[in-house]
Amino acid sequence: MNPSDFVINLTQQGVQLSVDNNKLNIRSPKGVITPEIQAELMTYKTEILALLRDVSRSNVDSSATDIPLAKGLNLQTIGRLIGESGDGLNQKCKQPIIDPKLMAQRLTVTFRPLPNGYNNEEILRFRTELKQQMQSYGVTIKSWEEATKEFDYQIQIPLINWKKNIKTRVVKTGIHAVIDVEIPLSLCVIGKKFIAEKFYQSYSRFILKGKKVSVSRIARLISWAEEYAAKYIEDPTNTQVIVLTDLDQEFVDSQTSYQQKIKIGLNTLVRTFSEIVIGIASDKFSILNMNLSDSVFSTNELDNFVLQSLIPKIYVPILPLPLSKFKIGNYNFIDSHYAKQLVALSNHLADTNLFPPGYKLSEVIKRQSHRDIVDIIVNGRTGVSYGFVAYVEPPHYLGEKEITEKDWESLYPIAEFSNDDVRQNSIGRRYLKTKIGGEYKFQQIPDVWVLSARSGSNKTNLSLESDILRIGLTDRLLLQLPQGIDHQLVDIKPSYDVYVMLGISLAAALYAPELIKNGAPIVHFHGYPAFEWFKPNEYCVGVDNPSVPCGTYESGVFNFLGIYQLAKQSVKDIALVSLVEPDHGTNFIAHDLEYLVERLKTGCRENQIELGGKHFMSLKAKLSDRRI
Repeated sequence: MNPSDFVINLTQQGVQLSVDNNKLNIRSPKGVITPEIQAELMTYKTEILALLRDVSRSNVDSSATDIPLAKGLNLQTIGRLIGESGDGLNQKCKQPIIDPKLMAQRLTVTFRPLPNGYNNEEILRFRTELKQQMQSYGVTIKSWEEATKEFDYQIQIPLINWKKNIKTRVVKTGIHAVIDVEIPLSLCVIGKKFIAEKFYQSYSRFILKGKKVSVSRIARLISWAEEYAAKYIEDPTNTQVIVLTDLDQEFVDSQTSYQQKIKIGLNTLVRTFSEIVIGIASDKFSILNMNLSDSVFSTNELDNFVLQSLIPKIYVPILPLPLSKFKIGNYNFIDSHYAKQLVALSNHLADTNLFPPGYKLSEVIKRQSHRDIVDIIVNGRTGVSYGFVAYVEPPHYLGEKEITEKDWESLYPIAEFSNDDVRQNSIGRRYLKTKIGGEYKFQQIPDVWVLSARSGSNKTNLSLESDILRIGLTDRLLLQLPQGIDHQLVDIKPSYDVYVMLGISLAAALYAPELIKNGAPIVHFHGYPAFEWFKPNEYCVGVDNPSVPCGTYESGVFNFLGIYQLAKQSVKDIALVSLVEPDHGTNFIAHDLEYLVERLKTGCRENQIELGGKHFMSLKAKLSDRRI
């Protein structure tokens, strides 16, 4: 059980947890806190404190000034509609922040002191300018002394009664990112890392005996031998490490295949043990994270890079949606027409080469201690893949799809929604008030169901029996697994992009119903189309969005808004929509499976669609002159 599920389980039993400075306060009904629960509280203390602080921050965010997008529609309403309705720990829906300037004002960052004798002039200059730009946008920069605290812990091996006291400094959990520089490993450090890893393997095998422990406990066992900033992180699930290093010319070379870029990128992230790597040369720089972006910027673009690319990545780190968010059930995919359509879609896309094979984390991350840390952070996923395929069913309605204003006035309020936005009728069906083209509409919010490939599967050769999930969006999130599969025993988890799939699907149902009335294919890959690829009745949106990573509820909001903005422009007869996610890739939804497959294959054949960032800058430049 992870820390979030553990806390949710306690709160459901009436336990009240709170933070006072750095102390964990517990109020519990008699008999709930057993010695075993007490031990787990101590094990997860650091993570629980971080979770409770996050709840406190999100409650502050949710009370922030809302941003009305049109009468009857605002960001918090969109957030709730696409599934962000709180959880057992925090019943309030977090206010989505989509303005990078507001994100910046909520961030606190520190720069790790430079090692003695460090003299890389290009990186030193970049580091200074980076700090200045972040401060200019309102990011709080704390000194290393302010951002860290002294920390003592003891390593003990019971069988031989060996003890070792470790004294260090750790970065406090309130720090969102540590910016470091990469330095070559010395033979001494390599030797220490080898010893630390052998010690951890023995400790894990003979003392822990396979039992999972917290990230912070793993870090304590190995951090004495590390030289990266990760060594100083109190809670790696809360604080990202950003490493500045020399630009990898092979990685940013347009002639390097994307498959090779994935290998280079993953090894770079593992080598530096960081979430974000910025490669720096005299005239340009690149940014790399688990999205495997190969975006390259000229040095005079630093201002825009910090605001549109770096700040969003720090504000919303890549994290998968935990299974605790869903009500889990089972489904018979063998008899599902839409599941068969999804398998057909996956098979048709094999020839495009837009979906490179995934990687097993065990093959990329060689050290067991690092694998165990990553296993906790990615919620038990054993592999990574790039892109998704999905098929949305026709929206599910019960009763009138659209009602009059008079009928709207007779509806009932819903506690978690603004009464100006969403109301419900006597049988619990919800209706949304929105204004498009100067006219109010009062539409039923349908139930949405999306068939999706599981995380880590081969997206071009799906198994009907074991690779497909059914994700539902009603008044909560639902997840249906193949019959006979136990998710606790098998690595069958939803895609990182659940909010994106649901945001696109629900927005299409509300604002482009002809696009989705018979169901619709949705695909995402880590590349972009050229401007010239588009035909009449095909539209592209999102090129100017901040580059929030996948797996974030903010990315779902941006995709919802993409469809919504087309509706505001009174666009009709939509055949296809391309929803661009800068530094990440592109989502496509079309009215017909064969149509989408033919258009993607044509684009690949004519080199107008490619993996990587080759087409992004020209696409953005042309869309700034003409909106399609």
